[in-house]
Amino acid sequence: MLFVKPPKLLRKFYPSIVWSKKTDKKEVWLTFDDGPTPESTTHILHVLKKQKIKATFFLVGEEIQKYPELFEDIKTEGHTIGNHSYSHINGWKTKTRNYIDDIKKCNRLMPNNILFRPPYGKLTFSQIKKIKKNYKIILWDILTQDYKEKISSEKIKENVLKNITNGAIIVFHNNNKSYKKLYTNLEDIIINIKLKGYSFSTIW
Repeated sequence: MLFVKPPKLLRKFYPSIVWSKKTDKKEVWLTFDDGPTPESTTHILHVLKKQKIKATFFLVGEEIQKYPELFEDIKTEGHTIGNHSYSHINGWKTKTRNYIDDIKKCNRLMPNNILFRPPYGKLTFSQIKKIKKNYKIILWDILTQDYKEKISSEKIKENVLKNITNGAIIVFHNNNKSYKKLYTNLEDIIINIKLKGYSFSTIW
């Protein structure tokens, strides 16, 4: 089970992982996992441009190679890029050597990238030890749960607005599972975050 807001004990157990950004400012970080995908990425970019904010996209190498033009669109719009593995593999089910090779394969598509988010949020201690030598491992402070099949758009909105704090790293998904939900409420969520007095930034 993945919590909307990871417990403090879990965060202390993995001190080398970035869960949120330390800041006194009312500033938050929007992140989008799994893309690029045609309809979803196009819609997200449209909303972000309309709202004049930047976000961080953790992208899958296989999807970048399928949709290189969308990859270029994300960069052209000034958003930050992060590595989400080449083939969206589960760290708990993959040998460390194979996992690292998969990350490297993705990073060849995004030279100079230093950000990595593990698919499913799952890593072994051995993988963390290796990865943190070359990347900043980014997890989250708020998991919107937009990937759940039966979750409503209102519940996604509630997950964000009830848990938002200074420095929150918020995870949405940039895939076909979440597209319909994001289409109806991504802009509304952003507007409501702004109404709470928060601004937006990108991770590093």
